[in-house]
Amino acid sequence: MDKQDLRERTWDALEAAGEARFPFPPHGRIPNFAGADDAADRLASLPEWDDADVLKANPDAPQLPVRRRALREGKVVYMAQPRLRDERPFMKLDPAAIRDAAADRDVEPSAALDDAATVSKMDRYADPVGPDELPHVDLVVSGSVAVTETGARVGKGEGYSDLEYAVLRELGAVDDETTVATTVHELQVTDDASPDAHDVPMDLVVTPERVVRTDTAFERPDGVDWTALSDERIDEIPVLARLRD
Repeated sequence: MDKQDLRERTWDALEAAGEARFPFPPHGRIPNFAGADDAADRLASLPEWDDADVLKANPDAPQLPVRRRALREGKVVYMAQPRLRDERPFMKLDPAAIRDAAADRDVEPSAALDDAATVSKMDRYADPVGPDELPHVDLVVSGSVAVTETGARVGKGEGYSDLEYAVLRELGAVDDETTVATTVHELQVTDDASPDAHDVPMDLVVTPERVVRTDTAFERPDGVDWTALSDERIDEIPVLARLRD
């Protein structure tokens, strides 16, 4: 199935079943879904989660419970700024630094950690860093519109999640030892997707009801596919322009 057709079908299914959650409508975005908290809890029950000290997570609403839980458990979380717009496009959320900032502001540490995981309040607590400043990332959590049990993921169509991974792979912050996971609703699990060469396959697909270990046969990109990027797009993204030069 064409990727855009699959996206539309998935968004429509979530909406028709009443399983979409704020923000509305689910269309045109990584859709929030009923049971996102349960999916986050299920992800946090896995050994890959226990072994992870550093996460890179997408900033979308359905993965907010994942980011909050990671910070509460003392894990360092990196989130990318929208469209990698700045020279230092990754926002570092360090639970120890957040607690210190909360004490300075007379804010409850738990409230500060929860606030820091949100896009609207992240800037109060995060330090912007360049991709070459990231340590090794143990776990990447991606948002998805649709995903297969074999690990093929479909995003919302802009390609930034895969590009972020490619940049970090280029610089050695992610590698074959990094686990890549997504949390989704059961209605987002499909048989109809196949990845392009630049798509990052999922190792774990986690829904509120189950965990799928994909044992994916799809290969991860080993860096930035410069042939797939126009000069205009590279010039719009400072990190890419710097890496190219």
